[in-house]
Amino acid sequence: MKCTRSYENSTARPRGEKLLHECNIGGALATNKTMQRRDFLKAAMGTGVVLLNNQPGKAWASAKTAKKLQVALCGLGRYAGYLADGIAESRYCRVAGIVTGTPSKKIGWQQRFELPDKNCYSYETFDQIATNKDIDLVYVVLPNGMHKEYVIRAAAAGKHVIVEKPMALTADDCREMIAACRKAGVALAVGYRLHYEPYNQEMARLGQNKIFGPVEQVESALGYRLDSGDDWHFKKALSGGGPLMNIGIYCVQAARYITGEEPVAITAQFGPVTRPFFQEIEESISWQLRFPSGAIAESKTSYGENYDRVYVQAKNGFFELSPAISYGPFKGRSSTGAFHFPVTNQQAVQMDAIAAVLLSGGQLPAHISGEEGLKDMIVIDAIYKAAANDGRGMLPR
Repeated sequence: MKCTRSYENSTARPRGEKLLHECNIGGALATNKTMQRRDFLKAAMGTGVVLLNNQPGKAWASAKTAKKLQVALCGLGRYAGYLADGIAESRYCRVAGIVTGTPSKKIGWQQRFELPDKNCYSYETFDQIATNKDIDLVYVVLPNGMHKEYVIRAAAAGKHVIVEKPMALTADDCREMIAACRKAGVALAVGYRLHYEPYNQEMARLGQNKIFGPVEQVESALGYRLDSGDDWHFKKALSGGGPLMNIGIYCVQAARYITGEEPVAITAQFGPVTRPFFQEIEESISWQLRFPSGAIAESKTSYGENYDRVYVQAKNGFFELSPAISYGPFKGRSSTGAFHFPVTNQQAVQMDAIAAVLLSGGQLPAHISGEEGLKDMIVIDAIYKAAANDGRGMLPR
Protein backbone atom coordinates (compact mmCIF):
# COMPACT_ATOMS: atom_id res chain seq x y z
CA MET A 1 0.00 0.00 0.00
CA LYS A 2 1.76 3.08 -1.22
CA CYS A 3 1.89 5.64 -4.01
CA THR A 4 1.15 3.00 -6.62
CA ARG A 5 -2.35 2.96 -5.09
CA SER A 6 -4.95 5.63 -5.73
CA TYR A 7 -6.62 6.87 -2.54
CA GLU A 8 -10.00 8.54 -2.83
CA ASN A 9 -10.71 10.27 0.42
CA SER A 10 -13.92 10.72 2.35
CA THR A 11 -15.29 14.20 1.88
CA ALA A 12 -17.48 14.10 4.98
CA ARG A 13 -16.53 16.83 7.45
CA PRO A 14 -18.30 19.59 9.39
CA ARG A 15 -20.09 21.96 7.07
CA GLY A 16 -18.51 25.14 5.76
CA GLU A 17 -14.91 24.26 6.61
CA LYS A 18 -11.98 23.27 4.39
CA LEU A 19 -8.65 21.61 4.91
CA LEU A 20 -5.56 23.63 4.03
CA HIS A 21 -2.32 22.67 2.30
CA GLU A 22 0.28 24.59 4.30
CA CYS A 23 3.11 23.45 6.56
CA ASN A 24 4.37 25.53 9.47
CA ILE A 25 7.02 24.58 12.02
CA GLY A 26 8.57 27.10 14.36
CA GLY A 27 6.91 29.98 12.51
CA ALA A 28 8.39 29.07 9.11
CA LEU A 29 5.65 28.63 6.52
CA ALA A 30 6.16 26.14 3.68
CA THR A 31 3.16 26.01 1.38
CA ASN A 32 2.77 22.86 -0.73
CA LYS A 33 6.47 22.06 -0.46
CA THR A 34 8.36 19.20 1.13
CA MET A 35 10.59 20.24 4.01
CA GLN A 36 13.96 18.57 4.20
CA ARG A 37 13.82 15.62 6.59
CA ARG A 38 16.72 16.80 8.73
CA ASP A 39 15.11 20.26 9.04
CA PHE A 40 11.92 18.62 10.24
CA LEU A 41 13.79 16.64 12.87
CA LYS A 42 15.38 19.79 14.22
CA ALA A 43 12.09 21.69 14.16
CA ALA A 44 10.08 18.88 15.69
CA MET A 45 12.48 18.44 18.56
CA GLY A 46 12.44 22.15 19.22
CA THR A 47 8.65 22.50 19.30
CA GLY A 48 7.49 19.35 21.06
CA VAL A 49 5.73 17.97 17.99
CA VAL A 50 6.71 14.39 18.72
CA LEU A 51 4.47 12.53 21.14
CA LEU A 52 4.51 8.88 20.12
CA ASN A 53 8.27 8.93 19.62
CA ASN A 54 9.87 8.93 23.05
CA GLN A 55 12.68 11.33 22.29
CA PRO A 56 16.00 9.48 22.04
CA GLY A 57 17.75 12.46 23.66
CA LYS A 58 21.45 11.58 23.82
CA ALA A 59 20.90 8.91 21.23
CA TRP A 60 20.55 11.50 18.48
CA ALA A 61 23.82 13.13 19.43
CA SER A 62 25.59 9.82 19.80
CA ALA A 63 24.40 8.66 16.40
CA LYS A 64 26.00 11.61 14.63
CA THR A 65 29.09 9.58 13.87
CA ALA A 66 30.53 7.88 10.84
CA LYS A 67 28.97 4.57 11.89
CA LYS A 68 25.63 3.62 10.39
CA LEU A 69 23.19 0.88 11.22
CA GLN A 70 23.79 -1.90 8.70
CA VAL A 71 20.39 -3.19 7.54
CA ALA A 72 19.55 -6.36 5.63
CA LEU A 73 16.16 -6.33 3.92
CA CYS A 74 14.53 -9.75 4.12
CA GLY A 75 12.07 -9.95 1.24
CA LEU A 76 12.35 -7.69 -1.81
CA GLY A 77 8.73 -6.97 -2.65
CA ARG A 78 7.12 -3.61 -3.32
CA TYR A 79 7.40 -2.19 0.20
CA ALA A 80 11.07 -3.19 0.46
CA GLY A 81 11.66 -0.77 -2.40
CA TYR A 82 10.08 2.07 -0.42
CA LEU A 83 12.16 1.15 2.60
CA ALA A 84 15.31 1.12 0.49
CA ASP A 85 14.51 4.62 -0.79
CA GLY A 86 13.96 5.80 2.77
CA ILE A 87 17.17 4.21 4.00
CA ALA A 88 19.05 5.84 1.13
CA GLU A 89 17.76 9.21 2.33
CA SER A 90 18.44 8.49 6.00
CA ARG A 91 21.46 9.71 7.91
CA TYR A 92 22.10 6.75 10.19
CA CYS A 93 21.26 3.66 8.13
CA ARG A 94 22.57 1.79 5.13
CA VAL A 95 21.28 -1.14 3.09
CA ALA A 96 24.07 -3.63 3.75
CA GLY A 97 22.43 -6.91 2.76
CA ILE A 98 19.45 -8.57 1.11
CA VAL A 99 17.51 -11.81 1.47
CA THR A 100 15.44 -12.97 -1.48
CA GLY A 101 14.00 -16.10 -3.01
CA THR A 102 14.13 -14.58 -6.50
CA PRO A 103 17.63 -14.72 -8.07
CA SER A 104 16.68 -12.16 -10.74
CA LYS A 105 15.98 -9.56 -8.07
CA LYS A 106 19.36 -10.09 -6.48
CA ILE A 107 21.24 -8.67 -9.48
CA GLY A 108 19.59 -5.25 -9.52
CA TRP A 109 19.66 -4.80 -5.76
CA GLN A 110 23.26 -5.93 -5.50
CA GLN A 111 24.31 -3.43 -8.14
CA ARG A 112 22.33 -0.54 -6.71
CA PHE A 113 23.74 -0.90 -3.21
CA GLU A 114 27.16 -2.29 -4.18
CA LEU A 115 26.67 -5.37 -2.04
CA PRO A 116 29.27 -8.12 -1.90
CA ASP A 117 28.09 -11.67 -2.58
CA LYS A 118 28.58 -12.60 1.06
CA ASN A 119 25.85 -10.09 2.05
CA CYS A 120 23.25 -11.53 -0.34
CA TYR A 121 21.23 -14.46 0.97
CA SER A 122 18.51 -16.80 -0.19
CA TYR A 123 15.89 -18.11 2.23
CA GLU A 124 17.87 -21.37 2.36
CA THR A 125 21.17 -19.67 3.24
CA PHE A 126 19.66 -17.03 5.53
CA ASP A 127 20.97 -18.56 8.76
CA GLN A 128 24.55 -17.94 7.60
CA ILE A 129 23.91 -14.27 8.37
CA ALA A 130 24.87 -15.11 11.97
CA THR A 131 28.57 -14.88 11.11
CA ASN A 132 28.31 -11.71 9.04
CA LYS A 133 29.54 -8.73 11.03
CA ASP A 134 28.45 -6.39 8.23
CA ILE A 135 24.80 -6.85 9.24
CA ASP A 136 23.40 -5.29 12.44
CA LEU A 137 19.69 -5.61 11.83
CA VAL A 138 17.27 -7.61 9.68
CA TYR A 139 14.11 -5.88 8.47
CA VAL A 140 11.53 -8.59 7.72
CA VAL A 141 9.37 -7.43 4.80
CA LEU A 142 7.89 -10.80 3.85
CA PRO A 143 4.25 -11.91 3.57
CA ASN A 144 2.61 -11.93 7.00
CA GLY A 145 2.63 -15.71 7.28
CA MET A 146 6.45 -15.73 7.08
CA HIS A 147 7.07 -13.06 9.74
CA LYS A 148 7.27 -15.39 12.70
CA GLU A 149 9.78 -17.78 11.13
CA TYR A 150 12.20 -15.13 9.96
CA VAL A 151 12.02 -13.00 13.09
CA ILE A 152 12.90 -16.06 15.15
CA ARG A 153 15.69 -17.06 12.75
CA ALA A 154 17.11 -13.52 12.72
CA ALA A 155 17.08 -13.45 16.52
CA ALA A 156 18.82 -16.82 16.66
CA ALA A 157 21.48 -15.31 14.39
CA GLY A 158 22.03 -12.54 16.94
CA LYS A 159 20.60 -9.73 14.79
CA HIS A 160 18.25 -6.96 15.85
CA VAL A 161 14.91 -7.19 14.05
CA ILE A 162 12.25 -4.90 12.64
CA VAL A 163 9.18 -6.67 11.30
CA GLU A 164 6.49 -5.13 9.15
CA LYS A 165 2.94 -4.92 10.43
CA PRO A 166 0.96 -6.94 11.20
CA MET A 167 3.59 -8.47 13.44
CA ALA A 168 2.29 -12.00 12.85
CA LEU A 169 -0.84 -14.01 12.08
CA THR A 170 -1.97 -14.39 15.70
CA ALA A 171 -1.29 -13.01 19.15
CA ASP A 172 0.25 -16.34 20.17
CA ASP A 173 2.73 -16.06 17.29
CA CYS A 174 3.66 -12.59 18.56
CA ARG A 175 4.36 -13.97 22.00
CA GLU A 176 6.74 -16.57 20.56
CA MET A 177 8.59 -13.90 18.59
CA ILE A 178 8.95 -11.66 21.64
CA ALA A 179 10.27 -14.57 23.70
CA ALA A 180 12.79 -15.55 21.01
CA CYS A 181 14.20 -12.02 20.75
CA ARG A 182 14.34 -11.62 24.51
CA LYS A 183 16.19 -14.94 24.85
CA ALA A 184 18.68 -13.91 22.15
CA GLY A 185 19.18 -10.46 23.68
CA VAL A 186 18.25 -8.59 20.52
CA ALA A 187 15.86 -5.69 19.92
CA LEU A 188 12.50 -6.30 18.27
CA ALA A 189 10.51 -3.49 16.67
CA VAL A 190 7.42 -3.30 14.49
CA GLY A 191 7.48 -0.99 11.47
CA TYR A 192 4.98 1.56 12.74
CA ARG A 193 6.03 4.40 10.44
CA LEU A 194 3.10 6.64 11.45
CA HIS A 195 4.45 6.84 14.99
CA TYR A 196 7.13 9.13 13.56
CA GLU A 197 4.82 11.07 11.21
CA PRO A 198 3.93 14.58 12.48
CA TYR A 199 0.25 14.68 11.51
CA ASN A 200 -0.47 11.40 13.27
CA GLN A 201 1.67 12.43 16.21
CA GLU A 202 -0.48 15.52 16.53
CA MET A 203 -3.65 13.41 16.57
CA ALA A 204 -2.16 11.36 19.41
CA ARG A 205 -1.13 14.49 21.30
CA LEU A 206 -4.56 16.08 21.01
CA GLY A 207 -6.29 12.91 22.14
CA GLN A 208 -4.03 11.70 24.91
CA ASN A 209 -3.50 15.16 26.39
CA LYS A 210 -7.24 15.94 26.16
CA ILE A 211 -6.58 19.27 24.45
CA PHE A 212 -10.27 19.45 23.48
CA GLY A 213 -11.42 17.53 26.52
CA PRO A 214 -11.94 13.78 26.81
CA VAL A 215 -12.23 11.88 23.53
CA GLU A 216 -15.78 10.69 22.96
CA GLN A 217 -15.65 9.09 19.51
CA VAL A 218 -13.00 8.05 16.98
CA GLU A 219 -14.07 7.32 13.41
CA SER A 220 -11.46 5.76 11.13
CA ALA A 221 -11.61 4.26 7.65
CA LEU A 222 -8.96 2.99 5.26
CA GLY A 223 -9.65 1.11 2.05
CA TYR A 224 -8.67 0.75 -1.56
CA ARG A 225 -10.08 -1.28 -4.39
CA LEU A 226 -8.31 -4.40 -5.59
CA ASP A 227 -9.54 -5.71 -8.92
CA SER A 228 -7.70 -9.02 -9.17
CA GLY A 229 -6.97 -11.90 -6.84
CA ASP A 230 -3.52 -12.92 -8.08
CA ASP A 231 -1.62 -11.74 -5.04
CA TRP A 232 -0.42 -13.35 -1.80
CA HIS A 233 -2.77 -11.05 0.10
CA PHE A 234 -5.66 -13.26 -1.09
CA LYS A 235 -4.12 -16.46 0.32
CA LYS A 236 -5.02 -16.73 4.00
CA ALA A 237 -2.02 -18.91 4.86
CA LEU A 238 0.25 -16.03 3.84
CA SER A 239 -1.87 -13.00 4.70
CA GLY A 240 -3.77 -14.19 7.77
CA GLY A 241 -6.84 -12.36 6.52
CA GLY A 242 -8.04 -9.58 4.26
CA PRO A 243 -7.95 -5.79 4.57
CA LEU A 244 -8.15 -5.90 8.37
CA MET A 245 -4.69 -7.50 8.54
CA ASN A 246 -3.16 -5.38 5.78
CA ILE A 247 -4.56 -1.89 6.26
CA GLY A 248 -7.29 -2.04 8.92
CA ILE A 249 -4.52 -2.44 11.49
CA TYR A 250 -3.85 1.29 10.99
CA CYS A 251 -7.40 2.01 12.17
CA VAL A 252 -6.85 -0.19 15.22
CA GLN A 253 -3.64 1.69 15.92
CA ALA A 254 -5.25 5.11 15.47
CA ALA A 255 -7.98 4.35 18.01
CA ARG A 256 -5.43 3.05 20.50
CA TYR A 257 -2.91 5.88 20.22
CA ILE A 258 -5.50 8.67 20.09
CA THR A 259 -7.27 7.47 23.23
CA GLY A 260 -4.09 6.16 24.89
CA GLU A 261 -6.17 3.21 26.08
CA GLU A 262 -6.81 -0.45 25.36
CA PRO A 263 -10.35 -1.51 24.36
CA VAL A 264 -12.53 -3.42 26.79
CA ALA A 265 -15.45 -4.40 24.54
CA ILE A 266 -15.89 -5.11 20.84
CA THR A 267 -18.46 -5.77 18.14
CA ALA A 268 -17.68 -6.51 14.48
CA GLN A 269 -19.38 -7.34 11.19
CA PHE A 270 -18.10 -8.81 7.93
CA GLY A 271 -19.21 -6.92 4.85
CA PRO A 272 -20.77 -8.58 1.79
CA VAL A 273 -18.60 -10.50 -0.68
CA THR A 274 -19.20 -8.97 -4.10
CA ARG A 275 -16.46 -10.52 -6.21
CA PRO A 276 -15.44 -14.15 -6.79
CA PHE A 277 -11.76 -13.91 -5.83
CA PHE A 278 -12.56 -13.32 -2.15
CA GLN A 279 -12.65 -17.04 -1.38
CA GLU A 280 -10.31 -17.17 1.64
CA ILE A 281 -10.39 -13.66 3.09
CA GLU A 282 -12.92 -10.94 3.84
CA GLU A 283 -13.58 -8.23 1.28
CA SER A 284 -14.53 -5.72 3.95
CA ILE A 285 -15.14 -5.57 7.67
CA SER A 286 -16.31 -2.99 10.21
CA TRP A 287 -15.91 -2.97 13.98
CA GLN A 288 -16.63 -0.97 17.10
CA LEU A 289 -14.41 -0.68 20.17
CA ARG A 290 -15.30 0.66 23.62
CA PHE A 291 -12.54 2.01 25.85
CA PRO A 292 -12.36 2.34 29.67
CA SER A 293 -12.99 6.10 29.51
CA GLY A 294 -16.22 5.50 27.62
CA ALA A 295 -14.80 6.54 24.26
CA ILE A 296 -16.12 4.63 21.25
CA ALA A 297 -14.13 3.85 18.09
CA GLU A 298 -15.98 2.99 14.88
CA SER A 299 -13.83 1.70 12.05
CA LYS A 300 -14.04 0.06 8.66
CA THR A 301 -11.65 -1.27 6.04
CA SER A 302 -12.16 -2.66 2.57
CA TYR A 303 -10.60 -3.98 -0.64
CA GLY A 304 -13.67 -2.75 -2.52
CA GLU A 305 -13.80 0.98 -1.77
CA ASN A 306 -11.39 3.91 -1.54
CA TYR A 307 -11.33 5.94 1.66
CA ASP A 308 -8.73 7.27 4.09
CA ARG A 309 -9.88 9.33 7.07
CA VAL A 310 -9.70 9.69 10.85
CA TYR A 311 -12.16 11.96 12.67
CA VAL A 312 -12.22 12.50 16.44
CA GLN A 313 -15.00 14.11 18.42
CA ALA A 314 -13.98 15.27 21.89
CA LYS A 315 -16.08 16.96 24.56
CA ASN A 316 -15.05 20.47 23.52
CA GLY A 317 -14.08 20.14 19.87
CA PHE A 318 -12.95 17.91 17.03
CA PHE A 319 -9.79 17.04 15.11
CA GLU A 320 -9.30 15.06 11.92
CA LEU A 321 -7.02 13.92 9.11
CA SER A 322 -8.04 13.24 5.53
CA PRO A 323 -5.95 11.70 4.00
CA ALA A 324 -5.01 10.21 7.31
CA ILE A 325 -3.24 6.87 7.55
CA SER A 326 -2.06 5.91 4.08
CA TYR A 327 1.17 7.40 2.73
CA GLY A 328 0.06 10.99 2.46
CA PRO A 329 0.60 13.76 1.94
CA PHE A 330 -1.78 14.27 4.84
CA LYS A 331 -4.13 17.13 5.58
CA GLY A 332 -5.57 17.86 8.97
CA ARG A 333 -7.38 20.36 11.13
CA SER A 334 -9.10 20.82 14.45
CA SER A 335 -11.77 23.06 15.90
CA THR A 336 -9.18 25.83 16.08
CA GLY A 337 -7.79 25.58 12.54
CA ALA A 338 -5.65 23.68 10.08
CA PHE A 339 -2.59 21.63 11.00
CA HIS A 340 0.71 22.87 9.60
CA PHE A 341 3.40 20.20 9.53
CA PRO A 342 6.04 19.22 7.00
CA VAL A 343 5.77 16.38 4.53
CA THR A 344 8.43 13.85 5.49
CA ASN A 345 9.86 10.67 4.08
CA GLN A 346 8.11 8.39 6.57
CA GLN A 347 10.50 5.47 6.17
CA ALA A 348 13.61 7.64 6.48
CA VAL A 349 12.43 9.31 9.69
CA GLN A 350 11.36 5.96 11.17
CA MET A 351 14.66 4.29 10.35
CA ASP A 352 16.78 7.17 11.64
CA ALA A 353 14.90 7.23 14.94
CA ILE A 354 15.40 3.49 15.44
CA ALA A 355 19.04 3.61 14.32
CA ALA A 356 19.82 6.48 16.69
CA VAL A 357 18.70 4.40 19.65
CA LEU A 358 20.42 1.17 18.62
CA LEU A 359 23.69 2.85 17.66
CA SER A 360 23.87 4.47 21.09
CA GLY A 361 23.15 1.17 22.85
CA GLY A 362 19.76 2.35 24.06
CA GLN A 363 16.45 0.54 24.42
CA LEU A 364 13.77 1.01 21.78
CA PRO A 365 10.65 2.85 22.96
CA ALA A 366 7.65 0.75 23.96
CA HIS A 367 5.38 2.24 21.31
CA ILE A 368 7.16 0.37 18.49
CA SER A 369 8.10 -2.75 20.45
CA GLY A 370 7.03 -6.32 19.94
CA GLU A 371 4.65 -5.84 22.87
CA GLU A 372 2.92 -3.10 20.89
CA GLY A 373 2.54 -5.43 17.93
CA LEU A 374 1.08 -8.03 20.28
CA LYS A 375 -1.52 -5.55 21.54
CA ASP A 376 -2.68 -4.91 17.97
CA MET A 377 -2.98 -8.62 17.27
CA ILE A 378 -5.00 -9.22 20.43
CA VAL A 379 -7.52 -6.69 19.13
CA ILE A 380 -7.46 -8.05 15.58
CA ASP A 381 -7.94 -11.62 16.80
CA ALA A 382 -10.95 -10.41 18.78
CA ILE A 383 -12.39 -8.52 15.81
CA TYR A 384 -12.32 -11.63 13.63
CA LYS A 385 -13.85 -13.75 16.38
CA ALA A 386 -16.59 -11.19 16.96
CA ALA A 387 -17.46 -10.95 13.27
CA ALA A 388 -17.72 -14.73 13.09
CA ASN A 389 -19.79 -14.91 16.30
CA ASP A 390 -22.93 -12.85 15.64
CA GLY A 391 -21.02 -9.62 15.93
CA ARG A 392 -19.94 -9.79 19.58
CA GLY A 393 -16.54 -10.72 20.91
CA MET A 394 -14.45 -10.80 24.03
CA LEU A 395 -11.08 -9.22 24.70
CA PRO A 396 -8.67 -11.09 27.00
CA ARG A 397 -8.23 -9.47 30.39
